[in-house]
Amino acid sequence: MKQKTWLDRSLSVFTEVRAGEGVSALILAANGFYLLAFYSVMKVVRDALILSESGAVVASYASAGMALSLLFFVPAYSAFASRVNRVWLVCGVTLFFASHLVIFYLIGSSGVHIGVAFYLWIGVFNMVAVAQFWAFANDLYSTDRGKRLFPIVGMGANLGAFFGAGFASVTFRAFGAYSLLLLAAAGLLVPVGLTIWINRREQVVSQDLPSAEVERPVVGPSGFHLVLTDRYLFLIALLVLVFSLVNTLGGFMLNTLIIQEAAARIAAGTAGGLDQRALIGTMSGTVQTWVNLLAFLLQAFGVSRIFKHIGVRGALFVLPIISLGAYAAIVFLPIWGVMRWTKVLENGTDYSINNTTRHALFLPTSRAAKYKAKQAIDAFFVRAGDLLQAVVVFIGVSLAFGVRSYAVVNVVLIGIWLALAVAIAREHRKLVPTDAAEKAAA
Repeated sequence: MKQKTWLDRSLSVFTEVRAGEGVSALILAANGFYLLAFYSVMKVVRDALILSESGAVVASYASAGMALSLLFFVPAYSAFASRVNRVWLVCGVTLFFASHLVIFYLIGSSGVHIGVAFYLWIGVFNMVAVAQFWAFANDLYSTDRGKRLFPIVGMGANLGAFFGAGFASVTFRAFGAYSLLLLAAAGLLVPVGLTIWINRREQVVSQDLPSAEVERPVVGPSGFHLVLTDRYLFLIALLVLVFSLVNTLGGFMLNTLIIQEAAARIAAGTAGGLDQRALIGTMSGTVQTWVNLLAFLLQAFGVSRIFKHIGVRGALFVLPIISLGAYAAIVFLPIWGVMRWTKVLENGTDYSINNTTRHALFLPTSRAAKYKAKQAIDAFFVRAGDLLQAVVVFIGVSLAFGVRSYAVVNVVLIGIWLALAVAIAREHRKLVPTDAAEKAAA
């Protein structure tokens, strides 16, 4: 019987790792680390550019453009996936996006305002790149291995997001927005190399998927067709849409209060010599740093234990319950301090427990569902939620809504979110019939 290595034993602190699985999990976790680290750098730049050039309302409306862009991008992604194997798909799309960062650097450095355009672009990049990373992870692992090893993979991603946001917030003044974009473009080459490495390694050591199958294109219907014809996938899509609406509306509230707080500090002379853009970037980066620290801790010590005790289905309810309490608090106290820690708690839980749970829902599905339907759900339906959020903000602005009123809207939406979680749990039970089997796998 194969014995555990020191690495297998070390990683078993976080979840069950069997003999020989440690190296694979660590490489995939490193892949997620670098991808999320450089995305987090770009996210800080995004906030600084859009909020300083256009404001929170324009940022909210720009989210609608992301959904429209993905309406065209997702079918193109499905078509490309039908023609290439998984390595060409993941690496090709990543390099495609990396080249755009060089273009943004050149245009922005010339003095052109790129805030809105970059905000739209990163909204597509984030959804597509992260969705295909987790599709690749789903394809590498069987249902059993995925439930056990996803907590480690997610831990790498969360740790990368933490370091990326912290790095950007600390170095923003020294590097500036545009140099950080160039750094991120070079950094995205690392996940490309790691994808190639783990793909080759898993073909040799793993029997989860036949080697011949790995080299084939991801055939099957388009992502939108799969989502609209499968009840389980459709319910996941609706849940993602509603959650995105809640989360993005919360982001609008946070941005509104960041701008107000920055203006108040500058007026009071307590900005430490920072101008509006640098102060917004620093405040945003600080919030993201705390979010990612919490996410890492929950991912490292919470996810596998939650899976073990209440299963994937039970984990579906953790975030909506937390969000319900958080936005109820904002209804009564809509100030910067409460909003900041509300988003830290909500996003920290989302980036760990909720994300890993949502990705694990695809483990018992087909390869086409993992790559194509997941891309449609994690990209288009997330941004469709952003589009609805823009509508809510537009109506709210016309009605002179304050932060408190938007928080009330979120409380109502979370009720719908909980109902969808119940429906998904019922469908998931048909694919993974017993909680006992699920917990044992976790």
